[in-house]
Amino acid sequence: MPLDQNSYIWSFNDDDFMENFIVSARKYRPDTFQTVVGQASITSTLKNAIKNNQLAHAYLFCGPRGVGKTTCARIFAKTINCQNLSPEIEACNECESCLAFNGNRSYNIHELDAASNNSVDDIRNLTDQVRIPPQIGKYSIYIIDEVHMLSQAAFNAFLKTLEEPPRHAIFILATTEKHKIIPTILSRCQIFDFNRIKIHDIAGHLASVAQSEAVKVEGEALNVIAQKADGAMRDALSIFDQIVSFSGKNISYKDVISNLNVLDYDYYFKLVDLFLKNDISNSLLVFNEILDHGFDGHHFITGLSSHFRDVMVCKDPVTIQLLEVGGEIKEKYKIQASHCDSDFLIGALQIANECDLQYKASQNKRLLVELATIKISQLTLKKK
Repeated sequence: MPLDQNSYIWSFNDDDFMENFIVSARKYRPDTFQTVVGQASITSTLKNAIKNNQLAHAYLFCGPRGVGKTTCARIFAKTINCQNLSPEIEACNECESCLAFNGNRSYNIHELDAASNNSVDDIRNLTDQVRIPPQIGKYSIYIIDEVHMLSQAAFNAFLKTLEEPPRHAIFILATTEKHKIIPTILSRCQIFDFNRIKIHDIAGHLASVAQSEAVKVEGEALNVIAQKADGAMRDALSIFDQIVSFSGKNISYKDVISNLNVLDYDYYFKLVDLFLKNDISNSLLVFNEILDHGFDGHHFITGLSSHFRDVMVCKDPVTIQLLEVGGEIKEKYKIQASHCDSDFLIGALQIANECDLQYKASQNKRLLVELATIKISQLTLKKK
């Protein structure tokens, strides 16, 4: 469900904030499958594998940054060795294995950053370690982050161990660049592709974070943060901390667009109304006002293209679900879509897209954008 303009509450004790501040990306890092956001199909599959005792010896978690790959790997590793699983297949957080994991003193779970440990010697040390059976629980789990950073020789050294590991060893590899991993490694792993987290899921999680710690934040402000995060929950939480530092205990939509250098939706709504009236003069004045606020022409034209796209998806009830905004803004898109015909929107998108493609090569960038603005302003005039 899209968020509306209702406000959420978030606050904290100033002294505690200064002395014991933990960034939200760490403080609210999921610790159970249930709290992982936006990856329900993957968490369900992993839970079923544990429930049915069908654990593979190697897994590959791949997808964009900040979507929960390493987090899921840690939760999976913790749950595999839990001695008192709940009926929902979640770790109990009470047994010896869970307490050791929560205290960062578990000898069953080993994490390796392949970005800084990518040599053959590092992999040989790992393969020597794999032979040692676990002290508590059934399995030793080896989480290798950014596995695509391993050298070719290191991959080759790792192959034999990955193909025939001891019965107690499970490997979980994580990467943002699956295409860089050699096919012989891929063929030995169960591959899980993590999705970019949807905007309404990010905004909903930010709302729950807000509610649990108490500052006022407008629903539309959360939507802007979620859009800026580009599908990465970690980025969204980092932006959220940044906005809290900027705005204090009250976060408004205006604060967010000011701090993140995002163009206000109102400019685009105003421009489209002017385009429909063939008002070239005022369209150019609005563009000049945007430049005066410190935005460059490329930022403007890409935002305008996105706006036309959003208006177009509102033309059809089937595609309106592709609109990733909520509240009053969504209603404004619907109203504007009813005033625009499809020919105008397609023509405007083509002009804006051509301007975007030509922008870097242009010697007079302002004139290029102004020319695109004039062309769009004349689209309905030609039809008349």
